[in-house]
Amino acid sequence: MKLFDVYPLYNVEPVKAFNSTIIDKNGVAYLDLYGGHGVISIGHSHPHYTKKIKEQIDKIGFYSNAVQNSMQTELAQRLGALSGYDTYQLFLCNSGAEANENALKLASFHTGKSRVIAFDNAFHGRTSAAVAVTDNAKINAPLNKQQEVTFLPLNDIDAVTQELEKGNVCAVIIEPIQGVGGLDQPTTAFFQELQLLCKENNVVLIADEIQSGYGRSGKFFAHQHHGITPDIISVAKGMGNGFPIGGILIAPHIQPSYGLLGTTFGGNHLACAAALAVLEVIETENLVDNAASIGEYFLTKIKELPGIKKCKGRGLMVGLEFDYEVGELRKKLIYDAHIFTGGSMNKKLLRILPPLTIDKKEIDQFVMALQNILIEEKV
Repeated sequence: MKLFDVYPLYNVEPVKAFNSTIIDKNGVAYLDLYGGHGVISIGHSHPHYTKKIKEQIDKIGFYSNAVQNSMQTELAQRLGALSGYDTYQLFLCNSGAEANENALKLASFHTGKSRVIAFDNAFHGRTSAAVAVTDNAKINAPLNKQQEVTFLPLNDIDAVTQELEKGNVCAVIIEPIQGVGGLDQPTTAFFQELQLLCKENNVVLIADEIQSGYGRSGKFFAHQHHGITPDIISVAKGMGNGFPIGGILIAPHIQPSYGLLGTTFGGNHLACAAALAVLEVIETENLVDNAASIGEYFLTKIKELPGIKKCKGRGLMVGLEFDYEVGELRKKLIYDAHIFTGGSMNKKLLRILPPLTIDKKEIDQFVMALQNILIEEKV
């Protein structure tokens, strides 16, 4: 059997990693400024993280949600306290797409309606309803296109108002900072008006914090820059620092019932151990504050470089936009400078999603490498 060939891969094979450094099979060291699509939050192989997982696997790794698991309760309490959502409820699953599936399903159950409002350039996952609310026709099969979804321009509150007044919308799903779409953001005015409209029209407001959450923006959740409280918040990626886990934070007015949602693997013992370790490191090492301060330092340094058209994002979720497509630039960075970076649907944008543990020295390393490449190309 061979692998189903769906990934265009760089010719690099990591075999070891620590903090922001990746070592390939040839012993070459790389600076990781992408964190595997923003998954690595507390750094590769953090000693507290690896210790907690090793300890847990010697006890019990998994049992289904047919029995008590006090680690889930502890995770809910710690996440609520650290994020500021201690009155919310937590449902655990395994991935970002699964989190958004459950968020959308719950919104439909709660309102009795079926249509969803999403936004241009949105990315919410690759499964069923999650891919249906993703603005990419290439990854939407005919099966997915049966979903009732309306895409609107970001920050167009009049368009949202017109659609919500039709009365058949169950949810509005929105990324506080678009990831794959290219780092565009809703304005504070738009976010606050959107929240009011959703409440007035019995529509569930879902904030997709899968990439922007867990401190990456310089606050625990990126929507907290705008003074709003969504009805449902989806999380994954940095939640487990590489261990598969996701979840949704659910407002108290949305009531559960037995069988409403479910999962076999979600919230298992190993996943909870990983997620608890992540929260402990984020808190003890002040990584939310580090994301804010290093993010500011990064933007200050990067603005000195030639050829950069625009800097987007917040904290350590940053996009650098050029006048040309960045595919070749990314190749030079990984093969010549040994630095991992990311792309997006905007082919002219370089996406930066480093571990939240990154420091100024590593930022300087990237800025110098990028500067040398740009000078070499005479940008």
